Amino acid sequence: MEDEEDLSPNLMREKEMNSNGEFVPPDGLCWVSVLSCLLLACCYVGSLYVWRSDLPRDHPAVIKRRFTSVLVVSALSPVFVWAWKEFTGVRPSPSLLALMGIRFEGLIPAVILPLLLTMVLFLGPLIQLAMDCPWSFMHGIRVAFDPFFWSFCFNDMRWLRNQVVAPLTEELVFRACMLPMLVPCASPFTAIFTCPLFFGVAHFHHVIELLRFRQGTVSGIFLSAVFQFSYTAVFGAYTAFIFIRTGHLVGPVLCHSFCNYMGFPAVSAAMEHPHRLTVLSCYLLGVFLFLFFLFPLTDPTYYGLPTPVCTLASSTSSLCLS
Repeated sequence: MEDEEDLSPNLMREKEMNSNGEFVPPDGLCWVSVLSCLLLACCYVGSLYVWRSDLPRDHPAVIKRRFTSVLVVSALSPVFVWAWKEFTGVRPSPSLLALMGIRFEGLIPAVILPLLLTMVLFLGPLIQLAMDCPWSFMHGIRVAFDPFFWSFCFNDMRWLRNQVVAPLTEELVFRACMLPMLVPCASPFTAIFTCPLFFGVAHFHHVIELLRFRQGTVSGIFLSAVFQFSYTAVFGAYTAFIFIRTGHLVGPVLCHSFCNYMGFPAVSAAMEHPHRLTVLSCYLLGVFLFLFFLFPLTDPTYYGLPTPVCTLASSTSSLCLS
């Protein structure tokens, strides 16, 4: 038994360093990390179904119950990261909260720049929305500062779910908790494209409810699920990129909330818009400007170099550099 070299906590608690002084992940770390992420994803999705109900998911009673269970799982999710650290022996210098993107350094840029970058990407849909909106600009400003408007929003369970609870809990669980567990065993680049797989698969549970309430044909439902998986996986990669580059949770949460509000761009409506040329030009301009500003606006220098999660990488990654 003395020669056994499995995932023993004592063995994995020893930091191994190579000749360059970089952290070498212990054997089996990736299996532990992936299984931890899978368990966390199952707990999150499973919490939505602990309540027995014949009501659809958008019913206020269902939403309130799910708020309770998903907030409990989200509050306990840092325990998964702490247990993973204890078992694997990975001992980063940043605190647990800092690794999860909860810190003050670089907070103001983290609130403004990633959201601004996302709004640039949605330039076309925003112009399209402004053209079709019956309100004047000044009327929109007055509504935005009207406390009764916000009171109405916060009393709307679907708005609260889509704009507050879902972005906060999903980014906390699927980005802030999973990325610190995935980065040490893979490069930050690989983690960016691995983490969204858990996020995308987690959205397949919508298929169960659509089939249960017969909201469409079977083929249509599964086609919709494949599209949603693809869309959420791409979006998950984007918010994972923001999290690694900025080291903050707030940026991905705000971007998630904004994207939930905007929805998938209505390209077909843009093609038939009376000002089609202007709208489509804004779509293309938004994509071009987004790609142009993607790295400058997420430069780790603005947020504190290196970002906490990057200190877990086994080798230097260009994603973590200015």
